[in-house]
Amino acid sequence: MNLTVALTGASGAVFGRELLLALEADERVSRVHFVPSENSLRVLAEELGLNGRNDLLEKLLGAAAVKTVQHSDTNIGASVASGSYPSNGMIVLPCSMGTLAAIANGLANSLISRAADVTLKERRPLILCVRETPFNRVHLRNMTLAAEAGATIFPCIPTFYNRPTDSTEMARQFVQRVLAHIGLPQPGAYVWKAGE
Repeated sequence: MNLTVALTGASGAVFGRELLLALEADERVSRVHFVPSENSLRVLAEELGLNGRNDLLEKLLGAAAVKTVQHSDTNIGASVASGSYPSNGMIVLPCSMGTLAAIANGLANSLISRAADVTLKERRPLILCVRETPFNRVHLRNMTLAAEAGATIFPCIPTFYNRPTDSTEMARQFVQRVLAHIGLPQPGAYVWKAGE
């Protein structure tokens, strides 16, 4: 698989880190195009203690990336901005309400929103892991618009029935659910088995 991953300025940087780690380790994935928004850099600094965009990918992964490449959100000429570039889909995790609004309304004014627009027009999977609470009517309308255009709205809601021991495990289990949804079930993922 060849996927695009975007991190935006919503809280929940740990979700994005766990997603990148899982994709980097998954042998079924050949390339990951990583696009952090400008606002995500602030969240990464505050929540994970990772500062600056230099070597950001290596800091997130804890090692040099093998299959993941980083793009600037201002680089609208990147490969993932074109529908002719082969891609199996895009995940925005976490997805801020500002990014949702841009995608839902077709603004395509950054690489993230342009890549999402291309994903929709090419009818490829687009998963928007929205992160906000409570939702106002604008948020709900934008989620409806994005869903009607073909996106999957996949809110960052962790599970508790698997009894996670910490926030990292909660994020990892959530990421495993997202990846299963896009066709990449992960080994070790918790699966609810009623009556067992």
